[in-house]
Amino acid sequence: MNKKWALTKQAQFKAVYESGITRVDKYIVIRALTNNIETTRFGYSISKRVGNAVTRNRVRRLLREIARVEPIKQGLDIVFIARTDSADASYAQLRSSVEKLLHQADLLIEVNEKSSS
Repeated sequence: MNKKWALTKQAQFKAVYESGITRVDKYIVIRALTNNIETTRFGYSISKRVGNAVTRNRVRRLLREIARVEPIKQGLDIVFIARTDSADASYAQLRSSVEKLLHQADLLIEVNEKSSS
């Protein structure tokens, strides 16, 4: 992932945590905040409670892939926070969870918006 698409600094995460909207599911918590740039940046927070390093990295890789393929609106900072149940979740379960949360937060590009771009 290119660094321009990543939240890398603690202050960036803090801004999303303090001022962003939050949506919660069994597997994932999504926090999102509009930014002043044209790209959407992603951050991932996977606690040691989720599992060992192998498990945490697996969850992070799955979430990165889901973020890559989902049609997410531009100009957002989004943090994906993995919950302990995400360690045992399949790709399909995580994707379904993320899609549901992004839809609830109105962060997905609608079909008619895609065609007009």
